[in-house]
Amino acid sequence: MRAVTAVGTALLAAGCMTAQLEESRSLATSIADDEAVVLLAKPHVEGVTAEDDFMDCVGKKIARRNGIRVHGNNEFQDAMFPWFEPSTAPQRAEGVARLLTRPAVRQRIEESGVRYIVWVDGLTRQTDSGGSISCAIGPGGGGCIGFGWWEKESDYDAIVWDLQNAKSAGSISTNVTGTSALVGVIVPLPFIARVQGTACDRLAEQLGGFLRGVDPTMAATAGTH
Repeated sequence: MRAVTAVGTALLAAGCMTAQLEESRSLATSIADDEAVVLLAKPHVEGVTAEDDFMDCVGKKIARRNGIRVHGNNEFQDAMFPWFEPSTAPQRAEGVARLLTRPAVRQRIEESGVRYIVWVDGLTRQTDSGGSISCAIGPGGGGCIGFGWWEKESDYDAIVWDLQNAKSAGSISTNVTGTSALVGVIVPLPFIARVQGTACDRLAEQLGGFLRGVDPTMAATAGTH
């Protein structure tokens, strides 16, 4: 009976997620078929930046779902060297205006076709955990018993720079928390909350609409019909 109760508790707790999404817009946006967007990890002095696999996930989903051309971040930084390296990149969108006075910078940006830079900041981390699970093998076979759980949080911000206007177009933030668990009832049963994957899905969907100039309130209304 206790084993059944433990499994029931795990099923209720594990895989449970809460998500928040916020958008702030300061400029009207649109992107032509021959224009591109590049996603760059916001640099930090301590060296902690958004994970490469998360950046790749967001970029691929923006391209696939919205038909927006996404420029490779490494290729962009290499082509723009040294102006968009972590130690030399402008701290504000308005700083791009000064860069664009350099003929070499302007030419390379035009050649890349990049209209928007999206600076992504954040990470996924484990925030809590508990329980325990043990496994053993004996003459009659093996098995596991117990219940372990852990909570993760994905917290990311995306700031959109419009290179054509040399201004910040706005920002999008997403926060997803979820609880995963491993239940030991002879065979270990994992119940995993896809926290980072959900954050990627939500941020990519919102960014795609943002770059296309979609009003999020109108999109939400359309989705209810």
